[in-house]
Amino acid sequence: MIKIEHLKKAYPNVTPLKDVNAEIRDGDVISVIGPSGTGKSTLLRCINLLEKPTAGRILFGGEDITAPKCDINRIRQRMGMVFQSFNLFGHLTVIENLMLAPMDLLGKSRQDAYDKGIQLLRTVGLAEKALNYPDELSGGQKQRIAIARTLAMDPEVILLDEPTSALDPTMVGEVQSVIRDLARTGRTMLIVTHEMAFARAICSRVFYMDEGSIYEDGTPEEIFDAPKKEKTRRFVRRLKVLELKIDSRDFDFLGMARDIALYCLKNQISLRVTNRIQLAAEEMTQILRQRLSNVRINAVVAYSESDEKAELTLDYSGPAMDVTGAEENLSLRVLSGISSGMTYTYNEGEELPNQVRVDIRQNG
Repeated sequence: MIKIEHLKKAYPNVTPLKDVNAEIRDGDVISVIGPSGTGKSTLLRCINLLEKPTAGRILFGGEDITAPKCDINRIRQRMGMVFQSFNLFGHLTVIENLMLAPMDLLGKSRQDAYDKGIQLLRTVGLAEKALNYPDELSGGQKQRIAIARTLAMDPEVILLDEPTSALDPTMVGEVQSVIRDLARTGRTMLIVTHEMAFARAICSRVFYMDEGSIYEDGTPEEIFDAPKKEKTRRFVRRLKVLELKIDSRDFDFLGMARDIALYCLKNQISLRVTNRIQLAAEEMTQILRQRLSNVRINAVVAYSESDEKAELTLDYSGPAMDVTGAEENLSLRVLSGISSGMTYTYNEGEELPNQVRVDIRQNG
């Protein structure tokens, strides 16, 4: 249905979209997630041509909608957009908000537009508000009206940009319920959201955006349970990260212990776990310094807010070298006492192909 090829969007001081490639199939319900500033909303606005891409192209039903002679208004009739801020016309009643576009753009009669509008208001549970004005509604009710207004154009694709972010927490559920029902109708939908549980429950695919592109694309199970890429894993587990680059035998290891202590203090990590992270970093780097002829180590301390677990990951240079059980020594005995497990992987082709992960023991 929609094919995105090498899409780029640049502004004078920032380039949120550097090289986006994706194929969106008919009936896909896609949650678009990722850190702030990674181009999620910009992607939706480019798909709907509210933003003109700097480079690349978007095919909709085989038609290049980024071509200079493309009729943008015709495309927008087939692609509805729901914004964070509702964008209802304050001087019109609820039913008039729903009737306006079908009458003006689709040529529907006033009666047909009214009948369709009432039907949609019943769908979102707000038929009794038909004659009210937007400022008489709650935020959740306004967003439900905005969704109904989008549906009044009977679009093939619906784009929702953070549809619950402007709402009071008590109103989020009512809007999510409407979107969940909408997802069951088989319509193609892209939903930018920061609500991870909602994203997982509603979608058939997930786009995780980072580094100016769709960094990882997969099913909810693949993205939330077994992400292939490190940044995705950090994001879905809400990992707070400290990164340390060790590129010399003269690296300031005392300073490393201080940086870890400050990181743990900032993230309210217990003193016991802090001491174990420091000790794990000290012992593991000691092992690697003894074995590596060229010391190049990228050490990452990660703490998950969701399950309060900490881990230490070390990527290092050289040929395949599993240091977790090559020989019994004091450092490994120390590590086994403060960790709940150690895993080694070798990623051929990477700049630092060796990786050891140490899961820090929480109790005991």
